[in-house]
Amino acid sequence: MNCRERLLAAWSGTSPDHVPLTTWCFGFAPPAQLRWRKEDREVPFWYSLRMEHIHTLPQGWELEDDIRRAEAWLSLGLDDVLEVSVPWGVDPGVRYTDSRSGGDRPVLVRTYQTPAGSLRHAVRQTGEEHLPGWVVQPDHVPLFEDYNIPRAEEHAVSSPEDVAKIRHLYRAPDDRAVSWFRERMAALRPAAEELGVPIQAWSAFGMDAAVWLTGTEKAILMAMDHPSAFGELLDIIAEADLGRTELAAATDGVDLVVERGWYSSIDFWSPDLFEAYVYPHVAELAAAAHRHGKKLGYVMTTGVEVLGPRLADAGVDVLYFVDPGDPIGGGLSLPRVRELLGDRMTLVGGISSLSLAGGDGERIQREVAEAMQTLGPTGRFVLHPVDAIFPDTPWEGVQMLIDAWRKHR
Repeated sequence: MNCRERLLAAWSGTSPDHVPLTTWCFGFAPPAQLRWRKEDREVPFWYSLRMEHIHTLPQGWELEDDIRRAEAWLSLGLDDVLEVSVPWGVDPGVRYTDSRSGGDRPVLVRTYQTPAGSLRHAVRQTGEEHLPGWVVQPDHVPLFEDYNIPRAEEHAVSSPEDVAKIRHLYRAPDDRAVSWFRERMAALRPAAEELGVPIQAWSAFGMDAAVWLTGTEKAILMAMDHPSAFGELLDIIAEADLGRTELAAATDGVDLVVERGWYSSIDFWSPDLFEAYVYPHVAELAAAAHRHGKKLGYVMTTGVEVLGPRLADAGVDVLYFVDPGDPIGGGLSLPRVRELLGDRMTLVGGISSLSLAGGDGERIQREVAEAMQTLGPTGRFVLHPVDAIFPDTPWEGVQMLIDAWRKHR
């Protein structure tokens, strides 16, 4: 099997020739022998195009870099995917202006004029020193950005009255977005075919968008105090997510569409709130992906034993991630996860990236062996350090992971 065949088999539960090993790179610093040069400069860190449209990187990262990264992993016998982040539409009637105020800790402001009224989004620019490789705070206020959540002076949605305005800022792909996506896929598809790797499209924000727009605490309070407004916000997000997912799933060459769910777990939401606000929209996306013969992946790093079965009920095919160090459960029981989900969806994970950072060879061997022996026999398991490898992940830890995987695969 080549990489694409192996991952498709794992995602479908049709028994790959061996358990795949994949990684996501979030500023990972590879060893010298795996690096390449571009424009007479070495590319020091690896990323992924899944980060496109939502993060500001400290270095350039283009499609050619994604391809080179995949080539490097494949050369070591690992598997990889090429990725694309699906853009969204904006009402052509929207206008915005950027401004800033203050001195050493300025406040960046983006003020929108929408057909439903004005909207102000203000975020402190903290200006802290960034260690090499990590994403950076942009010099403006994007609508969606992790940096906005703890630094916001005023969230984009600061009251229920702001909800209707979001419909003009986040919507299904417009002609410009569709054109961009088709051009990207026209370049991506031949590269994926030549490498023999699948294409994974990031097509939905879900509850992550709600938290980006309102902040963590305000999202939870709005769900409890203003359920009608919060439900409207989730419906607006879901409508745009569905349009993005339909575009990706209907496109030849896309194998898996993925919804972000980092902010949808029981760190933030009770099972009842998850049921009310998350489950119906996930089920809708799964149905859309399946209509086009594609798989749906979902990212949730904690609370898998609690919410995982409902994601399976909703039709999720691939669950990112199973983290044995789940802080919510005080440690995840892999046998229990296998019992609940092993024959219902493909499980990705099995070892924490923190284990790699520690460089404890015995611990890495033990965790890999347990994951492979427990989840490998399901035929629906992909070994993957949860949730990514970072600038502070040492190559030695990654090499130990690879060695342990080769031993047990």
